[in-house]
Amino acid sequence: MSPQKKLLVPVSSRRKAVDDFFPFNSLPVECQLHVLSFLNEVDKCSCALVCLSWSCLVRSWKLWRVADYSRRGASHLGQEGLLVSNREFERWRAWVHHYTHHLISRRASLLTLKASFDLGDRCNKWSELLSHLLDNVHCRDLSHLDLNWTFTLFEPLDLRVHSSSSSHQDSINKMDQVTSFQELLGKLTHSCPRISKMRLHFDWSDLSVSLLTRFQQLRTLELKYFWVFKLVTSSTLQTLTKSLPNLKSLTLHILVPLRNLGISYTLESESLEFLDVSPSRGLVFSCLKLPALRELRAKKIVRGITLDRRTRLRIQSRWPCLYHVLQQGTPKLQTLNNERLIPTWREKSYGELTAILEQSCYCVQHLDSWLW
Repeated sequence: MSPQKKLLVPVSSRRKAVDDFFPFNSLPVECQLHVLSFLNEVDKCSCALVCLSWSCLVRSWKLWRVADYSRRGASHLGQEGLLVSNREFERWRAWVHHYTHHLISRRASLLTLKASFDLGDRCNKWSELLSHLLDNVHCRDLSHLDLNWTFTLFEPLDLRVHSSSSSHQDSINKMDQVTSFQELLGKLTHSCPRISKMRLHFDWSDLSVSLLTRFQQLRTLELKYFWVFKLVTSSTLQTLTKSLPNLKSLTLHILVPLRNLGISYTLESESLEFLDVSPSRGLVFSCLKLPALRELRAKKIVRGITLDRRTRLRIQSRWPCLYHVLQQGTPKLQTLNNERLIPTWREKSYGELTAILEQSCYCVQHLDSWLW
C-alpha cells in the first residue's frame, strides 16, 4: 500500500491561519503603536526588518520619545568621565552621532532627554550636537531632563594635561562649560517650556538662576555640585524656590566653603512637599517657610578639620536649632530623615527628637565634636 499523501493547503488559507494565530496587523494603528512602544530602541529597529508595514510603524515619531545618550554606559553607572581606549571612544562617539541622526530622521517627539557630555569640550563640540538635536526634533512636550554637562560619559586615554598651567586651564574649561550650559539652558526655555522634572549640575550664577525660574511647570528638581568652592547666597536660593510655583520635590547638593561657615539660609515655597538636603555640606537653615512640606531629609556631615573650642562655639552660636526652625515653619511635616513623626511632635519635649536631630542639626546642643 502506498503511503497516504499529505493534503496541500492553499497559500491563502495558510496566510489566514497565521493571521488568526497572530492578528497584530488587524489591530488599530494606535494599538499597534502602543504595543511597540514597550520595546527598547534596538528591538524597535529589529521589528522594522520584519515587513514593510512594521517598518512604517517603527518610523512613526510616536515611538521615539526618549533620547538616552547614557544608554551605552549602563554597565558603568555612577562612574563619570570613565577613561576608555581611544578606539572604544571613537566607536562610542560615532554611535552618538549616528543615534542623533536616527532620532532626527525619525522626527522624534521627545518626552525624555538624558545625556552626559562635557559642554566645554571644543574638540568634540557636544554642545553643538545637543543644540542640533533640539533644533531638528519635536521637543515642545519634553518633560524630563537629566543632564550632566560637566563630564563626558567616556573619555579617551590620551588626555593631554599641561601640568605647568593646569590650574589656569581648569578655570578656562569651567568657564567654557558654564557659557555653553547657559546657552543650552536658554534654548531649552524656548524649545521645552513644559519640563516638569529636571536633574542637572548647577553653577548658581545669576543668569543661570534667572533662566531656571522660567520653567514654571517644574515639579521635581535636583541641583548637583558644579563648582564646589563657589558660595550660594541665601537670597539666590530663596529667589529660586519662590519663583517656581509648582515645585513639589527639591534635592540640593550645596557645599558651603569653609570661609563662609556660620552663614544660614532662608527657604520659602508655598508648594514644596519634599526637601532633601542630605547631600549638602554646611547648609544650615535659619528660617523655613514651607507650609506644604511633608518630608525632610537632612544630614550633618562632619569634615576632617580640627577647630579649637572657641572658634567652634563662635560659629555654632550663629546657627539656630533645626527643631525650632521646623516647629515654626513646617506645619505639615510628617517625616524627618525617614522617621515617621507623631502628630503632636511639636508639643512634646525637646529630648524626644534628640536622636534624629543629632544626625542633622549643627547647633551647639547637637554638635559636640571638634572635627569639621
